[in-house]
Amino acid sequence: MSIVPIRTALVTGASAGLGAEFARQLAAGGSALVIVARRKERLDALAAELRKRHGVSVELLPADLEKEDDLRRVEGRIAADETLDLLVNNAGFGSPGPFSRTEIGTYLSMIQVHTAASVRLTRAALDGMVLRRRGWIINVASIAAFSPLSGPVYSATKAFLVSFSENLQYELAGTEVRLQALCPGMTHTEFHDVIAMDKSRVPGFMWMPARDVVRISLRALGRKRVICIPGWKNRLITAPMRCAPTAALLRSVAGLPYFRRKAGL
Repeated sequence: MSIVPIRTALVTGASAGLGAEFARQLAAGGSALVIVARRKERLDALAAELRKRHGVSVELLPADLEKEDDLRRVEGRIAADETLDLLVNNAGFGSPGPFSRTEIGTYLSMIQVHTAASVRLTRAALDGMVLRRRGWIINVASIAAFSPLSGPVYSATKAFLVSFSENLQYELAGTEVRLQALCPGMTHTEFHDVIAMDKSRVPGFMWMPARDVVRISLRALGRKRVICIPGWKNRLITAPMRCAPTAALLRSVAGLPYFRRKAGL
């Protein structure tokens, strides 16, 4: 749970994975919740669980962030909440296969959900947070933001969230509103099952439980660092990716046929 008190939190993509885990840990800390996802039946089950276990208020907001009307409803709900302390932009998805053999609509949807929706919901939250001089926004990115082998559109959208969070934090200096770009590595959720990824390609020791990723993220809310990379192994992996000389070398190596095959390209 968070080390800072959160009155109300809105979590997108809350029907599974990291989103559901954020909801569980925030509810355990006594936060009221607004949970957003496309699958209402999943939201119903999660809300019943959290109300029974923690006795907190849980509001369901079924919405598909690809759809303009749904996105506007979520924006309006955020802007109207005078107790909203935390927004978690977690909704997202991956895509199997190389860019050149995947329908373009898949990537346009990914850009909409990962970047456009996150920007719009962040903007909807800012006026109230700045006025109250209190608020936290978590943009769920990925260590893929720094990788040359994680898919051109997926990596690009996650890199956007990192840059967006860092730059917006500079703009908000002195407002007491804090941004976090959460960059998890391989995490045990259904995300990889949905895209039919062969998990055996990644050694077991590289995986983290979702509960640990979320716990680290929430505890980091009280700190000033924007980028949060949970787990020392992930920090070790990303260190050379974020250093210009070694990043250039890694990108050259990543172009070799062996590494392209390992990445499924």
